[in-house]
Amino acid sequence: MGHPEPLIAQTFYESVAEAVERGSSPNTLIMLQPGAPYACVGYHQDLEKEIDLDYCRSVGLPIIRRSQGGGATYLDGNQVFYQIIAKNTTAYPTAVDAMFKRLLAVTVETYKRLGVPAEFKPLNDVVANGKKISGNGASVNGSTSIMVGNVILDVNYDMMARVLRVPDEKFRDKMAKSMRDWVSSLKRELPNPPDGEEVKRVYAKAFQEILGVKLTKREPTREEWRIYESETKPRNVSHEWLYMEAPYSTRRPGRAVKIAHEVKIIEADHKAGKLIRVRAEMRGEEILDIRITGDFFSIPKEAIFHLEDSLRGKRLDEEALRFVIERFYVTEKPEMPGVGPEDMVQAMLKIKALL
Repeated sequence: MGHPEPLIAQTFYESVAEAVERGSSPNTLIMLQPGAPYACVGYHQDLEKEIDLDYCRSVGLPIIRRSQGGGATYLDGNQVFYQIIAKNTTAYPTAVDAMFKRLLAVTVETYKRLGVPAEFKPLNDVVANGKKISGNGASVNGSTSIMVGNVILDVNYDMMARVLRVPDEKFRDKMAKSMRDWVSSLKRELPNPPDGEEVKRVYAKAFQEILGVKLTKREPTREEWRIYESETKPRNVSHEWLYMEAPYSTRRPGRAVKIAHEVKIIEADHKAGKLIRVRAEMRGEEILDIRITGDFFSIPKEAIFHLEDSLRGKRLDEEALRFVIERFYVTEKPEMPGVGPEDMVQAMLKIKALL
């Protein structure tokens, strides 16, 4: 798709996934580079906590919430995106852990063919010489699986740190240094790095050879564009989607929050395989309301709302929490790599410790 504007670069694949799910489009690999820079926040993240909104607005930097999990970041034309959409495929498994391992073999092989000694690092990263060199996410749309990721040509470390919300500038400087230490690119790894078109060519060839499929070049269909204009774009530019103010599980008419001596708003972080951030409205040890965010993946992504629903009205009793959370994992069967029932229990207990 060349170098489309940010919203298309980040979200058009959702329209393709919908078309694949409806049977009007074939399984598809999209490759592109964003035509302009933007900030991007993960599906389960709190926008106002993760992104420096004032700065982004001051420089006219668009902010887009993606439909996969993961962390907030800055993206621009120095990333080659691959977006893989498939239904009823035998080329790779649909279980998210196995899908990452299988499809990221293509990314690893692409880097190797370009001269970079890359390797797969579970759950969803590719590293070279100990540094992250590709970020990836996954989701599902009905029975259609989606995996998206990037080959990094170059990194603007200062902008990556600048768009994020941090406590102070000293923290931001430290974060930028850490990014330089732990995130790499083709430009840093190779004396003569390839351009984006060469990366796309090498990736497409490795994709076909490793997965045993044949790619046929095509342009987006009228139906995919129709879905984008009528469904995907309106959703992604809406205030409700960007701020995630009221997911369906929390929409209650006439809801009012009164903060008194027995009512507290508490937030706590728990680092498991991924970050879990819990914000709860408490009356004593009773959970009045709760929001669970972080840089984790949940497939289906709506499952986390069901867990929130199950926890409302419960008390912060370890045994009761463990029962509710374990039942959620058994009945909902969410795929949440790096975040198991005990991780969720421990995250909730951190709220109790702050009462």
